[in-house]
Amino acid sequence: MKKSIEMIHRPSVKGREKASPFSVEKARAVRSFHRSFPGYAPTPLVSLKERAALLGVSGFYVKDESKRFGLNAFKGLGGSYGIGCCLAERLGISPKEMTYDSLTAEGVRDTLGDLTFVTATDGNHGRGVAWASSVLGFQSVVYMPKGSSAERLKNIRAQGAEASITDFGYDDTVRFACRQAEKNGWVLVQDTAWEGYEEIPARIMEGYTTMALEAVEQLGDIRPTHIFLQVGVGAMAGALAGFFGDYYGSNLPVISVVEPNAADCIFRTAKAADGALHAAEGPLDTIMAGLACGEPCTIGWEMLDAYARNFFSVPDDVAAHGMRMLGNPLDGDERIVSGESGAVTAGLVSEILRRDDLRPTRETLALDHSAVILCFSTEGDTDSENYRKILRDGTSGDF
Repeated sequence: MKKSIEMIHRPSVKGREKASPFSVEKARAVRSFHRSFPGYAPTPLVSLKERAALLGVSGFYVKDESKRFGLNAFKGLGGSYGIGCCLAERLGISPKEMTYDSLTAEGVRDTLGDLTFVTATDGNHGRGVAWASSVLGFQSVVYMPKGSSAERLKNIRAQGAEASITDFGYDDTVRFACRQAEKNGWVLVQDTAWEGYEEIPARIMEGYTTMALEAVEQLGDIRPTHIFLQVGVGAMAGALAGFFGDYYGSNLPVISVVEPNAADCIFRTAKAADGALHAAEGPLDTIMAGLACGEPCTIGWEMLDAYARNFFSVPDDVAAHGMRMLGNPLDGDERIVSGESGAVTAGLVSEILRRDDLRPTRETLALDHSAVILCFSTEGDTDSENYRKILRDGTSGDF
């Protein structure tokens, strides 16, 4: 198995023959829906000023999604909007008009009857679907791939879901959830799309744009020059790339996407450049459980193909480095508790800026003293035992 940082670079983004479906206008409507939920608050955008100075760049910002709806990850944004749109359609409410109150009003449950939402997950998406189903008054069933964290399973069950770990890998668990939905008349709420199943994933992806809209508002007049996004199937990264493409237009920052070596389906698709989607095969053995996905999301790839300039495939130690760096900040910087999938982009930024052997990569990306970098820490310590182990095993030289 390869264990190195690999990059595919495109000199420019592809032409924008059509408008991004993840527009600023749509993101504002999505954020309005999320604002209607009890407990909504924008997550922090942390400026790592001391780290930026040490690495020789102008700015280094990390959006901390560990503080989203008490779920320790961003996924509740997609699950709630995806399920909300399903309910609103059945109630004859437009997405722009739907709110938490309109979906939980007296009589709604009687009108809709018993609904069960089902999904496959490594942990965070399933927890978000379980939470959204529960607060909106419905049941959920969650399937997890073999090897999933017992803690993540427990957290999903704590949201009221019927949850279990299967004997399948991630992609086969998705197929199993799909079959169970068809067999039992459940509603599949999956955060990846394929031919014939794109409407709900598109809604889930729209849900993710709330954190991007928050980020640009928090940045104010500051424009990032570089945005790094982590990739599993590509749904989150694709949605955010589409949003930034619409928001910044011709002044789009350099967008780079990052995957584990063992599960780099988007990297392989970009490398092949033949118009087809390419899966990552094998056991998908990586500490980045949230990114351990073998098959690309169709909609996600369309957005990344249009707006991303760089595609990275990286080893697990890049994520571990990011976790230690964020969890052990320099004096004057705020601590960010970031899990394996959340920290990989910040870890890669640090590696590129510190290592002499990565100077060509640094130069290709134009990561110099004027660079302003934006990353998204998409999860906290969702597997707290493993988080502590990774931080404990590190040394000061690692960060």
